[in-house]
Amino acid sequence: MKPISYLSAIVLAFSLQACSSLSTSSTQAVEQLVIAEPLTVHYKSEIALARLSEVLTRADITDDQRAQLFYDRGVIYDSVGLRSLARLDFTRALRLKNDLVDAYNFLGIHLTQNQEFIQAYDQFDSAIELAPDHDYAYLNRGIALYYGGRAELAKEDLTTFHQQQVNDPYRILWLYLAERNVDPKTALANLKLRATQVDDDVWGKEIIRLYAEEISQSAFIDTLTVGVSSSRELADRLCEGYFYLAKYQQFSGNNNAAANYFKLALSTNVYEFVEHRYAKLELQLMRETLVNSPQS
Repeated sequence: MKPISYLSAIVLAFSLQACSSLSTSSTQAVEQLVIAEPLTVHYKSEIALARLSEVLTRADITDDQRAQLFYDRGVIYDSVGLRSLARLDFTRALRLKNDLVDAYNFLGIHLTQNQEFIQAYDQFDSAIELAPDHDYAYLNRGIALYYGGRAELAKEDLTTFHQQQVNDPYRILWLYLAERNVDPKTALANLKLRATQVDDDVWGKEIIRLYAEEISQSAFIDTLTVGVSSSRELADRLCEGYFYLAKYQQFSGNNNAAANYFKLALSTNVYEFVEHRYAKLELQLMRETLVNSPQS
């Protein structure tokens, strides 16, 4: 799931070959997993970065124009995984033009990934103050609150996000994740109820069915390639599928399996997806928990 649309001029058309298989152990069985060749940086992204950098060296552009160029370059940096450079450009853009809503949104995402939650909330607050109808600022603030241990507040933001499109399975899933941290039983009942709004032919509903225990993990894995017509679609599907499968394993206390699935989500290199962004954070949190846990 992409949090906001990126530069449409960058066409990420890859000739990827899927797929090979690998084996991973779960608590009961060995599953055959589909994997895809990781996405690589397209030459058009490299050219766009070079051109934007060249224009930014010119003295004959206004501050507003320079701010927009910094923002645009930051978006491309972000889409290819160069997040430190992206964060620097978003900060530069806001220094020149302090009403760039999406720059605040991006900075909030990056701060969340770095576990700088208080600063992240401030960035999302600024985005929402400037654009109260900015859907994805509510999503991203809700996610920040979720990872920051404020589940009740996360529920509020993710409910707002869900209500804007009640048939979107990913909005339902993130709301479920927040609600589950408050009351797992009620969260599951709500998940099943909201799922009735999602068309059966939408693949994301398979994730909901997995969480609702309507299908097995094996059956879910079998759906990962259904309806996929290109290698890019496969990478996108696997990034999403393995992230939510990791969360599913995490709920059952299968942390080793969860970590492996998070790594598989990361291996797709679909940097702009929410699932890729937070798979890395999930792994960081798991490592910290392991380090801080009492040794037996």
